[in-house]
Amino acid sequence: MSENFKALIINQDGENFTREVKNINNEFLKHGDVKVKVEYSSLNYKDALILKNGARLVKEYPHIPGVDFSGKVVESSNAKFKEGDEIIATGMRIGENFYGGYSQYAKVSGESIIKKPESLSLRQSMVLGTAGFTALQCAFTTKQTREVLLLGEKVNDVIVTGASGGVGSIAVMILSKMGCNVTAVTSKDENKEYLNALGAKNIVKTSDLSGESRPLDKGLYDGAVDTVGGNVLAKVLSHIKHSGIVAACGNASSIKLNTTVMPFIIRGVKLWGIDSVNASVKRREFIWNEASKLIDFKKLEESIKEIGLEELLDIYPKMLEGKTSGRYIINVNK
Repeated sequence: MSENFKALIINQDGENFTREVKNINNEFLKHGDVKVKVEYSSLNYKDALILKNGARLVKEYPHIPGVDFSGKVVESSNAKFKEGDEIIATGMRIGENFYGGYSQYAKVSGESIIKKPESLSLRQSMVLGTAGFTALQCAFTTKQTREVLLLGEKVNDVIVTGASGGVGSIAVMILSKMGCNVTAVTSKDENKEYLNALGAKNIVKTSDLSGESRPLDKGLYDGAVDTVGGNVLAKVLSHIKHSGIVAACGNASSIKLNTTVMPFIIRGVKLWGIDSVNASVKRREFIWNEASKLIDFKKLEESIKEIGLEELLDIYPKMLEGKTSGRYIINVNK
């Protein structure tokens, strides 16, 4: 296929980075054994960092960002996939080491994608995207893993930090659907009503958790999903009840964690890292097949903004400045 198609290209010249939507052709796509006609991608915090300056993740330029996408297979030399298969691509260094989803066509390794469950549409797959996939992993870890480890002891009260963001907002919905009493932490007063609509029972300001924490404080929560790191995570750890699990999946506030061993050795708290990038195919298939059971897409759509590739160039700096909320999905054919 030699005809041109649109892609967002990031390039580097010394310390300077440029970004533009331009026409390319099939010869530009040099990775993978499965060619996909992309329908949707999404904007994640990692994408915004890559669009800014490569985030020390991109090794070669020019580059096509976009760490996730959904679409339909048009060519394949991989025995697992055939023309017409609808697929989901997340993680596996897509959009980092390999060209990503900010393009009308993409070539990827068949080992890094899965077939889309029939219970989801291509659009719904990216309404969730990497953020939803991460949130689902966090929710299963915080609630179901703990209940298995404790032989059925129920998880009732959970706290979600960064609740206005893509991962946090979806985590609030999922944990509420699982029957938890969810406390949502946000710095944005205007999002309280929306978080309540997603299922949050209580709203806490980020500033209330940003100060220095004691090694142990009053145990308030059976578990937590943390998307921000730093002092907020340290404070959350001090408030976790005995044997609680904290699923850590982000560092929007800080990569540093100033805490002690006390929550871990006195209360048996477990800090569980969530790695969405390298999750196995088996785990991906399980998580994506569970998604439709736990997500109210009608409600989630209230926070979804659908944009095109050109609009993406205006939106990503606002995400880095903390001036966005909810999810942005990219219709690459818009």
